[in-house]
Amino acid sequence: MPNHAEQDVLAAGISGALTPFGHRLMARVYYADTDFSGVVYHARYLEFFERGRSDFLRLAGVHHTELHDGKHGEKIVWVVRRMEIDFRSPARIDDILTVDTSTEDISGARITMAQKLKRGDEVLVEARVEAAIVGENGRPRRFPKEWVAAFMPQGER
Repeated sequence: MPNHAEQDVLAAGISGALTPFGHRLMARVYYADTDFSGVVYHARYLEFFERGRSDFLRLAGVHHTELHDGKHGEKIVWVVRRMEIDFRSPARIDDILTVDTSTEDISGARITMAQKLKRGDEVLVEARVEAAIVGENGRPRRFPKEWVAAFMPQGER
């Protein structure tokens, strides 16, 4: 079993890293991500993008478990309201991919994020995601002010 220092290093690699523009995550394409031809199945790109957004949240200090536990006065959850995806070129089994996530806008209860999935410098898939936070009753909740600085690119904070 690895020691604590080794676990910290391994965990850091799992979560990617915050960048001046937002967040970057590396991922490998496994057999389970592909269809019968060895190309990434279209729905799997949503999962790569979800991992990028989730790890961005985590590294920015917003933890799903704390939201679920009601740290902000009530249970809060994220919901995807809208997503636009442009498929340009396929990823293939064993590719090493980069998922870049940046925040375009925060307004009221909504956040709009831009995401790119790349193989090297080649952009394979782009997505624009509008998400919101809602309370237990399903009603939108205002985006906490302390989160705005954590999610906006460094030049716009």
